[in-house]
Amino acid sequence: MIIDCHGHQTIVPQAHLDYRGAQKARLKNPALPAPETPNISDDEIREGIEANQLKLLKERGADMTVFSPRASRMEPHVGDAQTSLDWSIACNNLIHRVTQLYPETFVGVCQLPQTPGGSLGNSIRELERSVTELGFIGCNLNPDPSGGHWTSPSLTDKYWYPFYEKMVELEVPAMVHVSGSCNPTFHATGSYYIAADTNAFMQFLEGDLFKDFPDLKIIIPHGGGAVPYHWGRYRGLADMLDRPPLSEHVMKNVYFDTCVYHQPGIDLLFEVIDIDNILFGSEMVGAVRGIDPETGNFFDDTKRYVDALNLSKGDLHKVFEQNARTVFPRLDRALKARGK
Repeated sequence: MIIDCHGHQTIVPQAHLDYRGAQKARLKNPALPAPETPNISDDEIREGIEANQLKLLKERGADMTVFSPRASRMEPHVGDAQTSLDWSIACNNLIHRVTQLYPETFVGVCQLPQTPGGSLGNSIRELERSVTELGFIGCNLNPDPSGGHWTSPSLTDKYWYPFYEKMVELEVPAMVHVSGSCNPTFHATGSYYIAADTNAFMQFLEGDLFKDFPDLKIIIPHGGGAVPYHWGRYRGLADMLDRPPLSEHVMKNVYFDTCVYHQPGIDLLFEVIDIDNILFGSEMVGAVRGIDPETGNFFDDTKRYVDALNLSKGDLHKVFEQNARTVFPRLDRALKARGK
C-alpha cells in the first residue's frame, strides 16, 4: 500500500471560495451580514477531486492521501479569532465530505483556527472536534500565524504545551505548515514555507520539547526544508549548544516527507536522513504543478524519484506505508479494522 502523507484540497467548489470572499468583505464592512454556510453538492465536490487529486493518485500508483485544506488559504492572519474559527470549520467540514465520498482514498487532517498572539483554546477544541467527530488523524500546525512577521513564541515554548497535551491525548501528529505570506519579502511557497520548515527544526534543536512530550510526533514537510542539505551544520550546532546528538534529541519525534521535486534532492534526503524518519509525500496539485523540461515528467510526481532509488523491499515498505502508519496511529487502526 502506498500512502501519500501530504495532500491539500487545492481545487474547491466556487461556493466555498465565495464564502471566504464574503468573510473578507465583512471584515472591511462590518455592517454586512455574516456569510451563511455555503450550499455545496456532492457532485461539485466530486468534480474537483476526480479531475485532480484522485485522477493523479491513480495514474501515479498511490493508494491513499492524507488530505487537508489548502495551506496557502488557511490565512490565520486575516481577521479575528471568530473569522479564523468559522473559516477553519468550513474548510474542515469540506475535507470531511471528501473523506465520506472516497473513504478508501482520502483521510482527513485538520486546519486550526489560529490567530496571531491569540489563545490556542479554539485550536484545541477544533482539533478535538475534527478527530472525535470527523474521524481526522492529524492537524496542520502553523508556527507563524502572523503570516510572515514571526511574532509567535518558539514551538518549544510553553505557550504551545496545552495544544501538545491534546495532541498526545488524541494520538495525532502535527505537520508544521505555514500559510500564505503577507510579508512581501517572503514568496509563500518558494521562501516562506522552506524557511518555516528549517526554523521549526532549529527550534526543536535548541529546546527540550521532546523531553517533556516523548510521545509527540511532528512532520516537517517539503523534505525538511534546508535541514538535510545542511545536516552537518545542525549536528555541529547541537554540539556547540551542548545539546544531545540529533538522533536522540530530535529525530525520535520528527519526520520529513518526500516533497522534494528533483532526483538529486531525493537522493540527498535518503542519504542523510534515516529511513525510519521519511514518509512518502507529494503535495501534488500544490506548489509546483508543472512538467520538468529536463525529464518530461511532472515535478510533483515524487513516487518516480523514490522508485529510482532502488531501495530494498523492506525500505520501500517503510517509506510508502509503515512509517505513515507509525506516525498516524489512528490511520493504522482504521486500516487494520478494514483488514489492511
